[in-house]
Amino acid sequence: QVQLVESGGGLVQAGGSLRLSCVASGRTRNVNAMGWYRQAPGKQRELVAVISNGGNTKYADSVMGRFTSTRNNPKNTIYPQMDNLKPEDTAVYYCNGGRWLAEYYVKYWGRGTQVTVSS
Repeated sequence: QVQLVESGGGLVQAGGSLRLSCVASGRTRNVNAMGWYRQAPGKQRELVAVISNGGNTKYADSVMGRFTSTRNNPKNTIYPQMDNLKPEDTAVYYCNGGRWLAEYYVKYWGRGTQVTVSS
């Protein structure tokens, strides 16, 4: 099993920035990528970003150019930097870990952290 713990959520004004983090522990060799999904009230959960152990990244069109993911492999930690935040970015952000081959398959989930962007 892999445990994932998120931190860094909060309230920010539109145009502001937040930096989340997610630490993985346990059998981290079971995953070759980590990422973030988000879920806004009344909406389906959507993939925001994925970063592989090698540093390859993939972003949703809605956050391209505003969100940047980095990782610290020795610490099994990823850091999504979210800039120019918009009210529509308001959601619970869930860290996850899985296997990224042709597609990203999530195997493990964190509990989520709330991000609220005020207009």
